[in-house]
Amino acid sequence: MSTPAEQTRASPPIDEESGIEPPRRPRSSLSSFLFIALVLFMFSNTHGDEPSARTRYVAALDALGWQLGNYSAWLNGTASNFSLPIENPTTLPLVSNFMIFGSTLDPSKAAYYTNITGFWHGDVHLHNLTTSATNVSENESWRPLADDLLAGANETELWERGAEWNWGTTDTVSISVGDKMLSFARGTENVTNEIASIHGKVELYDRKSEEELRLDFDGVHFVANGTIYALAELTGHHVDIREIPALVPAPHVNDTARAIEGELASRIARLKEKIDSGTIDQDGTSNEPPTSVRCSFKLFLQLDPTSISAEHMRLIEDEIAEPTGIATGPAPPLRANGVLLSTHCGILYEINDASGLKSQSLYRKITTYAGLSTIVYFILLALHLRQTRRSGSAQGLARVSRYTFLTQSLIDAISFVGHITLAILADGRPSLTVLAPAGLACLLFVSEAQFAVLIGQIQAPEDAAPATPRPLATIPAAPPPAPGAIPTPPTTVAVTQATYPPPASGRRATTPDANPVQPAPAPTPTITTTPAPTRPSFLTFLWRHIRTDPSTRVWTLMSLFLIFVFRIVLLLSMPLFFVGSLYSLLWLPQIWRAARRIRTSGLSAEYVFGVTACRLFFVLYFLGCPVNILDVEPRRWIYAVALFMLIQASTIMLQEHIGPSFFLPGGISRVQTYDYHPPLPPSDPESPDAPLGDCAICMDDILAEHRRTRSSDHDHDKEREGLLGLTSGGLLERVGVGRARRSYSLAPCGHLFHTACLERWLAIKNICPQCRRPLPPL
Repeated sequence: MSTPAEQTRASPPIDEESGIEPPRRPRSSLSSFLFIALVLFMFSNTHGDEPSARTRYVAALDALGWQLGNYSAWLNGTASNFSLPIENPTTLPLVSNFMIFGSTLDPSKAAYYTNITGFWHGDVHLHNLTTSATNVSENESWRPLADDLLAGANETELWERGAEWNWGTTDTVSISVGDKMLSFARGTENVTNEIASIHGKVELYDRKSEEELRLDFDGVHFVANGTIYALAELTGHHVDIREIPALVPAPHVNDTARAIEGELASRIARLKEKIDSGTIDQDGTSNEPPTSVRCSFKLFLQLDPTSISAEHMRLIEDEIAEPTGIATGPAPPLRANGVLLSTHCGILYEINDASGLKSQSLYRKITTYAGLSTIVYFILLALHLRQTRRSGSAQGLARVSRYTFLTQSLIDAISFVGHITLAILADGRPSLTVLAPAGLACLLFVSEAQFAVLIGQIQAPEDAAPATPRPLATIPAAPPPAPGAIPTPPTTVAVTQATYPPPASGRRATTPDANPVQPAPAPTPTITTTPAPTRPSFLTFLWRHIRTDPSTRVWTLMSLFLIFVFRIVLLLSMPLFFVGSLYSLLWLPQIWRAARRIRTSGLSAEYVFGVTACRLFFVLYFLGCPVNILDVEPRRWIYAVALFMLIQASTIMLQEHIGPSFFLPGGISRVQTYDYHPPLPPSDPESPDAPLGDCAICMDDILAEHRRTRSSDHDHDKEREGLLGLTSGGLLERVGVGRARRSYSLAPCGHLFHTACLERWLAIKNICPQCRRPLPPL
């Protein structure tokens, strides 16, 4: 059995006089960190194993085996179900009007890049190949070729196939390329030395609607002359790579056909390895929304030659792939021109001066970004911890807005999921470096959310309606006794569950001959059986717990909001708008609370401007830098968001020095707050310097030498009501009022204290030190 001292140590002390239980010790953040990290990752993970994934893989393996068997039979001249489609002979001459196909270079003077794996970005210009185009010019040399290419086509059908996309406003293209060298048996004498298999994605960007049209392509790369031929289909549609040999010039058809055979065999081997090892993923599925665009494309690209030798180019590419520290000089720019042609829709896009960034260079940029973002998150975490220590008292928590920290926690949650996704997509060491800012973002998210919960617990009684006392039941007075009757003394009636019969009417007997009144038999108590309490269901218990526990309520709302963000916002393609809204509303709740409560926030300048600068680092990098690692198009409105954030941060600092409501006109009504510093008359009219009384906290005299004159008191009252103007020196007067503090504070219960003493007291308890009544914030 534990002693009273042990019981006292085991349970937190309760203030019996105020009836308020002190805040409980916060739980360890380690379990919360792990739980929230798991929840956020599950919210963002939409590519889990499905029961039918293995079935689809097996079906795809069978289909590839069937295609390879027929294709090999066709190559060997035996009976086959495959036949190579015949390409229109006008295609290559038409493309030659918009780009120049390369030729073999002198290896001692010039060379092409042999591996173009990376990310490309360029501008496109639309050419309508149909005769009904509004920009048709008789002087265009390619117009007869376009007419021959679309001869016999129904222009109405061409328009209907691509009517759902605004081709005219599309002016930007992004291309991601995977390049892999192939070896095959050479057939004839006139062959290309090296052929690489390429695959990737093409994204056409519409600036007007801010939408993207995504295509998947497969093709071949002739390394000797830097030319690329590929077939492109809308994402989710199948590209039959067996038809690629029809695109290339006639001398290279056989070599290309053998290269495609090797690529099919390689795909079958990789698919068998995945099925055998059980590493089933969702590479073959697409989450793109369905589109009614039915255009198939042919992609032609030509690399620009460099002015260095082939040997020097090989050294540069080896150093980019695996850095060893050798001095190779600057790498030449990777550029290309091309054409994206669709005979199904009668359109042609001219790709002008597209610049490329190799994958290895991109991974180094990701590593650099991860290092910088880790430093930024360390700064954010340090600023947050310093501010929580500064605002850790009850008075400090009453000043700050919980919604400011909730907004930051949501931003960090989105950042955590984004960095985790980037770590999954990046290969090798870049993925490990991105995990550092992801972990710090999750830790900061948990800490900010816990601090917001603590703020909500302290500020919960502010807006709660005061409890109305229940009126006491009035008992009607007994009628006066009749003349000659003995008055009955008042009795205290105890109300029980038993029911008593009404008392007998009449007077008390006064003669001994009268029959005494028999006492009423004792009532038999009614025994009521209370049914055993039934155990509530899990949903009932959960709902009751959410309603009664503020911490659970906040975490539940946060979880629902995150589900909304990761499921609805991303589905509707509104992530940039949502992020811009979050950053725009970062400091507004704090400004509103300070102006509404006529109390400063207590946020330090280093925290406000430090957090603002660190938050702007991420949005300005991804939405302002044109060469960011995610290849996101710059948005000009992000600079307006940054300016708005700086204005908000400056407003918070002006509220600290000028006044919480300096920017509001005087006619706007505000919440009536208690004034702890009303003008007090002197205790002795003949001695104005006499003390006002004793402070109940420090027991020293409260001197009145700091009291203001009548005019200053009048200005102070006008400042509290928001009526002091900014003209004729009003701004300077308001600055003095905002900085000056009265030496005394008069509580609503009438007790007088030193302001400094009462501030230190209210940092611990929100009750009067003398009468123990609740006190409003100072």
